[in-house]
Amino acid sequence: MVNILIDCHVFDQSLQGTTTYIKGIYLELIKDKKKNFYFVSHHYPLEKLFGTQENVHYLKYKSKNKFYRLLIELPSLIRKHKIDFAHFQYVVPPIKKCKYIVSLHDVLFLDYPQYFPFLYKLSKKFLYKWSAKNSDIVLTVSEFSKQRIQYHFDIENIYITPNAVEETFFQPYNKNEIQNQVFKKFGIENYFLFVSRWEPRKNHHLLLKVFVEKEYFKKYSLVFVGDEAIENIEYNNYFNSLAIEIKNKIFKLKKIDFDDLININRAAVLSVYPSIAEGFGIPPLESVACEVPTVCSNSTAMADFDFISDCLFNPLSTEDLNDKIKFVLSLSNDLSAKKEKLSKKYNWNFSAQQLNRAIQEFREKNNYFSKK
Repeated sequence: MVNILIDCHVFDQSLQGTTTYIKGIYLELIKDKKKNFYFVSHHYPLEKLFGTQENVHYLKYKSKNKFYRLLIELPSLIRKHKIDFAHFQYVVPPIKKCKYIVSLHDVLFLDYPQYFPFLYKLSKKFLYKWSAKNSDIVLTVSEFSKQRIQYHFDIENIYITPNAVEETFFQPYNKNEIQNQVFKKFGIENYFLFVSRWEPRKNHHLLLKVFVEKEYFKKYSLVFVGDEAIENIEYNNYFNSLAIEIKNKIFKLKKIDFDDLININRAAVLSVYPSIAEGFGIPPLESVACEVPTVCSNSTAMADFDFISDCLFNPLSTEDLNDKIKFVLSLSNDLSAKKEKLSKKYNWNFSAQQLNRAIQEFREKNNYFSKK
């Protein structure tokens, strides 16, 4: 049996791309009964995600402190449970007690430094590069990210484990019923939706300007779903200058759970993803899976989203974004064909197979087979 530990401390913070990634891949991988899986969090009930079965185990961090987790708790847990491989997101512990797998989702702070604080860039460059160099298997989520990691860190043999969409998003639903549920719970209706944490590179301000200057506020509301990360001063200044009647059409929702996120997606009139730079970009995939009209930036990794090629726009152009919004709103909105293309191109089973292949190739190349 191979023992794999998965660091899940990100689940203790908020839903984000990395949590979707871990959940999606390991819901597939735990079907392999030749492997034991040890999921570790501080307080998040991971049992709700991965269920109860013989080869799945749950461990708890005693502390929320990241330094204590990396320096003390993780080496201890790895030793105690005789872990063969430990899987981390971005940063690995300095004391190495087993083989390391690290997922580097992106290195955007190196390609787009203007969107990140100085200390963030300085620390992340060192930590990410050191973690990649000290890991036995390096993963990323797109060809774009793979090329940029290779360029900046001089690392070869990176495996691509793409993000995908959970099956729940593909399930049929009654649009009117969901819209009524969302209105009763959140007081929002007839809205454009943008799902993303708040950072300047996410480009919330561009969508806000188009929404205001093209007068979409007269007919629609604008809903932002996501937690604060890095302050977007340009957005704040523009929003503060608006009339109260326009501000009343703009909503910011935080700490949304998974079920509510699905319903908020389903109830939207339009989903917009104007991000300037992404290592992947899951939200536009989720809205297409819900058959919600979707327009998306054509920048960085998102240029690969050929299943919505007619709905991609330049994230630096208000006119291009507006043209795509008008184009999509004018359609009959039968997205079944795009949904089918999406499901074939991006699915968690494929990503899990890629991680399995990486582990197997490492074991064969290094004659590393568990003696347990």
